[in-house]
Amino acid sequence: MSKKDLIDAVANAAEITKDKANTAIDALTAAIVKTLKSGEEVTLAPLGKFKVTYREARQGRNPSTGATVQIKAAKVAKFQASKALKDALN
Repeated sequence: MSKKDLIDAVANAAEITKDKANTAIDALTAAIVKTLKSGEEVTLAPLGKFKVTYREARQGRNPSTGATVQIKAAKVAKFQASKALKDALN
């Protein structure tokens, strides 16, 4: 599902214009990013939890040359699906 498809689905379900649905989705995305940047978790009860974890620096390989490269340490966003979402998929 693309962002356009999501906007259409939200607009139809909420009976609002596509512009308002786009604004709502952009606001949701911005709020999630802002919260993750501050180091907090975002829990969306029916879906799951977004959180930031720290990935240590490590060595990797360039797949085309086989040369060893150093991969920098980084903060990464992770999503953990809720039990309700897992049950809905199975």
